[in-house]
Amino acid sequence: MVGYVLKRILMVLAGYLIAVLVGLVALVAIYAALSSLPNAPSYFELMQFTPVAVLVVPPLGMFVYFLTIVATGMQTLIFALIAEVFSLRSFWLHMLFGGVVAAAGFMLLSPGAPHDPERWADLGIIVAAGLVAGFVYWLIAGRDAGFRRPQRLG
Repeated sequence: MVGYVLKRILMVLAGYLIAVLVGLVALVAIYAALSSLPNAPSYFELMQFTPVAVLVVPPLGMFVYFLTIVATGMQTLIFALIAEVFSLRSFWLHMLFGGVVAAAGFMLLSPGAPHDPERWADLGIIVAAGLVAGFVYWLIAGRDAGFRRPQRLG
């Protein structure tokens, strides 16, 4: 039993770390797609090319990754514990958790004017990336959620 719980904890941790990375990649992809739309604000184009700096300067990339983990870690821990204790294995629920965690992390990192339209656009884009991250988390750790080992029939 202890070995199974330790395995679940490692799966949750691995799922979270990989989901954060995929979520950041999804964020860049969404900004790139939006910047190619007709009449897109130049702001989207600027956001499309900022990841180049992260690739050119690896310490900056590690800082962004670490900052994302710090901003979303506590919320993710709460949702992961809920999913594990109640054996919640639904992909849409994990996607919803990912979107909520991404939105909460964004609100923690970007205090600002609530009436700024760019802030609302960014929030929507970040929630979409969180949905992708939640799905990736489900693929890695959420499908088998539950601290109790499944009963084998037969």
